[in-house]
Amino acid sequence: MTVDLARPLARRTLGTEVLLVLGVSLGQSAVYSAVTIIARLTADRPLSQQTATLNASHSARPWLDLTYQLLNILFALVPALLAVHLLNRDRVLDRTGLLDRERLLDRDGTHDAAQPPGGARRLLGLDARRPGADLARGAALAALIGLPGLGLFWVAAHLGVNASVVPAALPDIWWAVPVLILSAAQNAILEEVVVVGYLVTRLREMGWRIGVVIAVSAVLRGSYHLYQGFGAFLGNAVMGVVFALFFLRTRRVLPLVVAHTLLDVVAFVGYALLPPDWFDWL
Repeated sequence: MTVDLARPLARRTLGTEVLLVLGVSLGQSAVYSAVTIIARLTADRPLSQQTATLNASHSARPWLDLTYQLLNILFALVPALLAVHLLNRDRVLDRTGLLDRERLLDRDGTHDAAQPPGGARRLLGLDARRPGADLARGAALAALIGLPGLGLFWVAAHLGVNASVVPAALPDIWWAVPVLILSAAQNAILEEVVVVGYLVTRLREMGWRIGVVIAVSAVLRGSYHLYQGFGAFLGNAVMGVVFALFFLRTRRVLPLVVAHTLLDVVAFVGYALLPPDWFDWL
């Protein structure tokens, strides 16, 4: 009797790859976030009296601070590039006949028809084939997520289950706003490529059921925001469900990047430019 080891080996290899990609990116952030929330909950002060600061300054010397900011943004994008590279490598091997085709099958033995031919950028919907539609969908998603999200954040703040969030703590200097916009774009690219495009694609290739895939992607997104509090976890998990469903339906990550960038730009730049008392509710 011949034992076919191709599919178990392929799935095990993919599983290891997923853990490694997450281990150098947002999975690592989720672990640190869990430790941080435990530290906050066991501190002397209530969670609502603690502060979570995003986009903090790294040096009192402006040009050195700018250098650190740009380096942080640049290297934070590497896991997203790695994820795209790994998916693209598989597509190349697939075209050359060197890839085990069986691992691309779902549990029912059929290929996932939603996966288009071509490279990883097309597979993930990161190409520029539909710029107008991607921008419009991204703006609509930002409105869909942003307005209810503000309400949820306000409720969480008043219930005391969130820390006070400072979205931007850069000095009042000419490069602050451009850096905040770049930071917003970096967050969007990293999270949407890795947690939605890459993770959903890989888990589906491994034969995971759609409901489980959506749940894993959403819980992971909520987990690396847990350092801000439980309201942030819940809000981002709901956002993760919406974004994963959108990707499964459209196979386009770019609108998600647009939506996430818009949300973060409003939060970061708005906080930096508007009067501080506008954000007391945070």
